[in-house]
Amino acid sequence: DAFNAAYLELGGLGERVLGFCDYILPSSEFPPNYEFDSDGPNFPITGLRFVGLMSLIDPPRATVPDAVCKCRSAGIKVIMVTGDHPITAKAIAKGVGIISEGSKTVEDIAAERGCPVEEVDPREAKAAVIHGGDLRDMTPAQIDQILINHSEIVFARTSPQQKLIIVEGCQRQGQIVAVTGDGVNDSPALKKADIGVAMGIAGSDVSKQAADMILLDDNFASIVTGVEEGRLIFDNLKKSIAYTLTSKIPEMSPFVMFILADIPLPLGTITILCIDLGTDMVPAISLAYEHAELDIMKRSPRNPATDKLVNQ
Repeated sequence: DAFNAAYLELGGLGERVLGFCDYILPSSEFPPNYEFDSDGPNFPITGLRFVGLMSLIDPPRATVPDAVCKCRSAGIKVIMVTGDHPITAKAIAKGVGIISEGSKTVEDIAAERGCPVEEVDPREAKAAVIHGGDLRDMTPAQIDQILINHSEIVFARTSPQQKLIIVEGCQRQGQIVAVTGDGVNDSPALKKADIGVAMGIAGSDVSKQAADMILLDDNFASIVTGVEEGRLIFDNLKKSIAYTLTSKIPEMSPFVMFILADIPLPLGTITILCIDLGTDMVPAISLAYEHAELDIMKRSPRNPATDKLVNQ
């Protein structure tokens, strides 16, 4: 009980808890040059003496909570996938805003009502913390229901294969999926995602090769900045194309009337070139340097099937 209480307290603070134990090996069976094999243990692994617990914390960067908040306002769903214990993962998710204040999981609602978890409708919970062991036994339809019913999701104790399953589940919803990772075990998910983002400093070479983009500063907030810049470029391209197309219609009209109605041509080739160079080029270039609109990070992501640079 004391062990569980200590673990729950430390894990609830977002700390990773390690347990230590020891065993005195007889020198007759285990001489100083004895070769230990951890794959097929050739040493005792039972009857150990528990020594104590040690907790470690890797605090998130100060810019992460604000970046997560911007993602939420921009219609971007942030899902946490980690190998940490669910208690630790939940605490970290609350600290950075992935699970917002006031959001409750099915377990929280069941604890408040004093009833079994099975009696709580999953749709009542805004947040969800899913253990990798439970995810292993789920069907694709059950995974889809989790992704649909919950807006704030944390997957804990996940394996590389399960990360890949989560990416595939999001893609089944028709979403554009971006995955961040730095380890070798993140490579399948980085490769499968629409946009794989690897860490440039702490990332492994395998993850960098599998990714589409590399963060040079290993900062999650840089991804949000990249999304904002991408939306700005897309908006300015639409403005420039719309201006260019509309300015060409008056220039084409005299030629159409000349061909169809034999009306004398009022504009010659040199005149049109002067108009293009003198009046069209400068405004079209200036539109490309427009600053971002105030609501650029408050819009929902565009639909890639309908919202294109040039619509019908």
